[in-house]
Formats: sequence, C-alpha cells, structure tokens
Amino acid sequence: MTGLLVHSARLITANSPGDIRDDPTGWVRIRDGIVTATGTMEGWAPDGDEVVDASQIGGPGAIITSGLVDIHNHGGATFAFDGSIEEILQAVDAHAAHGVTRIVLSLVSAPPRALEAQLTRIAAARGEQPGILGAHLEGPYIDSDRCGAHDPAALHPPEAHELARLLATGVVQQVTLAPELTGGIEAVRQIVAAGSVAAIGHTGADAGTTLRAIDAGASLLTHTFNAMPPVHHRVPGPIGAAAADDRMILEIIADGSHVDRTIVRMLFAAAPGRVALVSDAMAAAAASDGEYLLGAQKVTVRDGLATLHGTSVLAGSTLTLDRALRNVVSWGIPLGAAIASATVVPARAIQRDDLGRLEVGCRGDLVIWDSALVPRAVWRDGVRIVADAVAHNRPLAAG
Repeated sequence: MTGLLVHSARLITANSPGDIRDDPTGWVRIRDGIVTATGTMEGWAPDGDEVVDASQIGGPGAIITSGLVDIHNHGGATFAFDGSIEEILQAVDAHAAHGVTRIVLSLVSAPPRALEAQLTRIAAARGEQPGILGAHLEGPYIDSDRCGAHDPAALHPPEAHELARLLATGVVQQVTLAPELTGGIEAVRQIVAAGSVAAIGHTGADAGTTLRAIDAGASLLTHTFNAMPPVHHRVPGPIGAAAADDRMILEIIADGSHVDRTIVRMLFAAAPGRVALVSDAMAAAAASDGEYLLGAQKVTVRDGLATLHGTSVLAGSTLTLDRALRNVVSWGIPLGAAIASATVVPARAIQRDDLGRLEVGCRGDLVIWDSALVPRAVWRDGVRIVADAVAHNRPLAAG
C-alpha cells in the first residue's frame, strides 16, 4: 500500500504531555494508517510514498501536528449528536474541517430509553466513521442545582441496573456525574470497571468527596470552573482537589465566555500537562446564529454565544477546537503546550496512547496549519479527509 510522506514544515508533537518535540523542519511517514517514521531536515526518501510538501500547503511558517482530539462535543453544522446517523456524520465532518480527527460525541441528560436509542445510533455511526471514538454521557447523574442547560426533569441519582444497560451498548467512552449524589462513588467504580472514563462535573461536591471519587477511579473534570463551586482559599472544592492531584485531567472551554482568559492561564500553570481543551460545541458550531435545541432545551445563539432561550444560562458553545487553540496561544500559553492540550492530553484522558502524537506506532492523524494556526489540510489514518480546511471562524461574543 502506498504510504504518505509529509515534509518541510515545523513539526510539533509530544511523546507525553510534558515532553514536547518542536523541530524547525520535520517530516512524517505514514503507512497502513500508522506512523512508521519521523525525522528532521532532509533525512527522508520517497520510497513509493505520496509526497506532500507541507510548506506549499501551509505557506511560510507552516506547521505539522497530530490531528486534534475533542472529547466533549455535542454537534455542529446545525446538527446534534442525538440526531440521526446522517446528521451525526455531517456534524463530525464539520469538525474535521477544523482539524479534529478523533471525537467523542456528547449527549445531554435524557430519559434512559432515549439515551439507549441515541447510543445505538452513535454505535452505527461509529461503524461508518472511524473518527468517532464513542459517546460521552453528560448526565443524567448530575446535580440539579448545577445542571446548566440540562433538563432538570431528566436528572436523578445513578441506578446500577440502568447504568449497566447504558454501558452495555459498548459505545460509552465516558460518563460525567456528580459524585455527591446517592450511589455516586459506587457509580464511578462501575463506570471504570466497564472500561469507560468517569468524569466529575455538574457537581456541588466538596474537596473530600471529590478525592473519594478520584480514589474510586475518576480521572477527568468536566469543563472546569463551569457548573461547579468556585475555588476558595479555605474551601478548595472539586477544582482545587483536581488541580492538586496528578491523577486528574481538567477540561477547559477556551472561548472567552465560559472562563476568563486569566483563569485559563492560571489553570495551565496550576496543572501543567493536564489541561485538555474541549469545544463543548453544540449544533450552532460551524453554523450561523439562530434558534437551536440542546437535547429538549431551546437555545438561542446570538453573536456566537449560546444560551438557554430567554435566559443568560450558557448552553454549550459554538467553539471549534482550532479556535480554542488559537485563543489560548493568543492569551499567552506556549504553542507546544497549547497543541499538547488539544492532542495528547485529551487522548490520554480517554486512555488512547495511540492518538494525539506523531510518533512511531501511533495512528496516522495529521494536520497542516498555516502560520496563523488555521488548518489547511487534514489526514486521518493517512487518508486525506479535508483537502482545503480553511476555517471560517466568526468573532466570539467575548474574548
């Protein structure tokens, strides 16, 4: 099988979140969907490969990175991931144009039978689209006082039999829950035992309860700072407990509206190598303003800001992950650390060491960027999936 050789651009990747490789001129060879070699300068030969000069695509200052990994995303291009298989695939394709080669499809709280039907459709879509890693159940086991845009009527404490049915679909990658709910810690153990990731979010948990959940196997904090108690110098809460614990990875929505840029910088400093950029995108991402649904809830999008209809409650975002990357770099995060937070760190969060890195043995997911950090071409498993990935990003409502 003919391989792919991409060369002549700045190559930024990571062996681990804290081991960032930044070569001024690098190259990558991919065969049978896997990275087989990388190098610097002109130390390559075609050897029957399709040869791509990254500098001709990305221009002066072109950059090669691994494909982005979005582990918290509800949809895009007007479509939500609780929709039909065709709608799911179109939304995934929309995010691919923004450099996302692997994606976890997030579902908001809903009745159990509705969730099972949604998971069945996601499983079918995953069979057609290798970029789909699985599903993220963001609820229904969350705190009703901190439910954000979730339907309060759908919320309840975890029930072992119900959770087992959802996990048995084989497509649940992660579950967000509030560990302080009755049965919450037991649910964390059940999720982890099934091979899924237990995430803490939409929670009023104190630091002690958060630590008990981490000890039980929780390893991810869902959209840090949002829908949870703030940090207090005598009451650290879930954010302080997670930031201080090396077992935890912390999501952040870097759109300038969900979290102030100063706090984003503070989080990167407090938890180096453990911050995962996520979009928390809803159907209006890569689409226009207007009226949408997030689950059963009506959402108004105005100037790119999504809120529950008639309120100021944030309802996901219209962010794409490439724009999140550009944002944090413009806010002072070093480029290598920013790229790691959108590639290797989220891949590590879902226990996929073969993703998010351009190292031998990893999946052949690759993006060529121009000097403004706009994706210009995208490959998944060594196959070009977006030929002209110029991102059309509208200004954010804030930031």
